[in-house]
Amino acid sequence: MKRKSLVLPAVAGLLMSALTACGGTDGSGSDGDALVLGSTDGIEATKAAPAPLDPDLAYDFASWSVLHNAFQTLMRLPRSGTEPIPDAAQKCGFQDRQSEQYRCTLRSGLKFSNGHALTSEDVKFSLERILRINNRNGPVSLLSNVDKVEAPNDREVVIHLSSPDATFPSKLTTPAAAILDSEVYEPDRLHEGFEMIGSGPYQAKTEVEDNRLAKVTFTRNPHYQGEAEPKTDTVVMRFYKTSAELEKALVKGDVDAVHRGFSPDQIDRLNRGKVKGVRLFEQSGQGIRYLGFNTSDPSVKNKAIRQAMAHLVDRQALVRDVYKRTGEPLYSLIPSNVTTHTNSFHNEYGDPDPAAARRVLRQAGIHTPVKLTLTYTTDHYGPETASEFKELQRQLNRSGLFAIKIKGVPWAEFRPNLIKREYPVYGMGWLPDFPDPDNYIAPFLTRDNFLNSPYRNSAIQDELIPKTRQETQRALASKDFQSIQNAVANDVPYLPLWQGNTYVAARENITGAEYAFDSSTMLQLWELGRGAEG
Repeated sequence: MKRKSLVLPAVAGLLMSALTACGGTDGSGSDGDALVLGSTDGIEATKAAPAPLDPDLAYDFASWSVLHNAFQTLMRLPRSGTEPIPDAAQKCGFQDRQSEQYRCTLRSGLKFSNGHALTSEDVKFSLERILRINNRNGPVSLLSNVDKVEAPNDREVVIHLSSPDATFPSKLTTPAAAILDSEVYEPDRLHEGFEMIGSGPYQAKTEVEDNRLAKVTFTRNPHYQGEAEPKTDTVVMRFYKTSAELEKALVKGDVDAVHRGFSPDQIDRLNRGKVKGVRLFEQSGQGIRYLGFNTSDPSVKNKAIRQAMAHLVDRQALVRDVYKRTGEPLYSLIPSNVTTHTNSFHNEYGDPDPAAARRVLRQAGIHTPVKLTLTYTTDHYGPETASEFKELQRQLNRSGLFAIKIKGVPWAEFRPNLIKREYPVYGMGWLPDFPDPDNYIAPFLTRDNFLNSPYRNSAIQDELIPKTRQETQRALASKDFQSIQNAVANDVPYLPLWQGNTYVAARENITGAEYAFDSSTMLQLWELGRGAEG
């Protein structure tokens, strides 16, 4: 995910630049006075994923952008900053020094959008439900260390953890911990379709075409009790098939803001003020892109093959030629703007070096060229993904050491097949669930990792990750996080490629665009408003 601390310099205060142009608008389209947000994200109900908006299954940026505004959690992230604050809860905190017992007191008189009372039993139900359903395609790994949940009265919740976890309050800010109405949701099966009943700032009405979400109308939830203060009573999220259609709608005024779906070329035009009446807001991003390896597959089981690829990949070319400098090269799973980052892969492999790659393969007795297929998803990370993989293919094949084929697969097929370990090498992206370096490490490297990766490193899993989670002062965990990053660079179960910036394009009369994302890149619709025309 898609997906997000302590002192994160680039996200604690959003580094925003407004690139302005003048011009008018002919209105906000057919949605009346509603503020319209556009995206090219696809949220689809399939046989493998029949409940795309059930918090126990949804685990990608597109779905979480919807869920975060309709559901409430015990804790949430503030407008800007990284320290969780209460939301459905009035107060929360650890009751022991080991960070193993977490107690919350709910606000008085909470209700769901349908008017049903929200009590501690609903919180208990929700946390137990995700563990009971245990869907490997969902975010259950975030809460896998929940051992027991108690509801001693209507407003008290006590969560017992199986191991110390100083990051647990941050995990409670994610849709994985969304509070569900126990009168609506089944305790042991997914809620199929697109209906959502929550207690968040907005209640949501969905419109579906061909089992695919076409539109979500968010209206202010009159029952909401929390710290968020919606600036707009109605926000419509519309989904477009192509980025060209989306740009046309923005220019025409049918869309007020775009948070997702523009290509690097489109961003470049906006950046240079080529689109009249639109401002571009840029945030140093925490989203990463990487290659993953099924380390049990015979074709890449020998780590020398993975190390040779690490010697050959030219990240600078990817960022420059494919992504038009809308990101930067990445040399670790932890981005460079997150504290504890270290350039482990550059330290280990340096700049692209075919001679070093040849030497690694020869010493391992591996015959060349090594034949591999790199699989990517065609419709989840943007149209440039195909160009990215063509460039990776070119880089690896020109060395003469590899014979690479590439294959594009729709997301609805790609994600479940990945979990089944059908791809030896695959391309993925990740947006953090909460703003802590743990969230770039644990989801990938624990035994219950969200990719079902077979990679095992006992030092990481049994010693280093548990040790980092015992540090309530997160900066004190830096040395152990650096050890983890160095081990990943040596074993190469993942090959980091680049990290992207985050952009919001908004018509000049839209306010709050600089706060559209919190420090975990979670969409905050309640921050968007409409001001005077320019």
